[in-house]
Amino acid sequence: MVQLTKVGKINPQDVEAPIRFYAHTKAVGLVDLERLAYLVSNQSTVREADCVAVLRALQHNIIDELRNGKVVQLGNLGNFQVGVRSLPSDLEDEVSVQNVKSAHMNFRPGKPIRKMLDTLDYQLVNG
Repeated sequence: MVQLTKVGKINPQDVEAPIRFYAHTKAVGLVDLERLAYLVSNQSTVREADCVAVLRALQHNIIDELRNGKVVQLGNLGNFQVGVRSLPSDLEDEVSVQNVKSAHMNFRPGKPIRKMLDTLDYQLVNG
């Protein structure tokens, strides 16, 4: 179940407007690489240390492939791709790599994750 809290936000375009309240997700913990390796090892015949090694190699290779401009598809989990935020130019010929302000990660979830998102249960909590 996904926990939600209430968050008040001001409208930055109209600071005189009243605060509006929104539901906001609340994280209830963190699952790291070692925990994932432990979980995988308990669901298979592979030792935990081997799972950690494979996951670290996967992480390294995903970063290398993204750095080379490729889309990384992790099976039904989804696709990862580097995106950029850039400054505008009035003319097409003025666009250059100097226009790039920052890079970010685009994630397009696969079908199982999209289905999970459509069927989530929520609980409103204090704090």
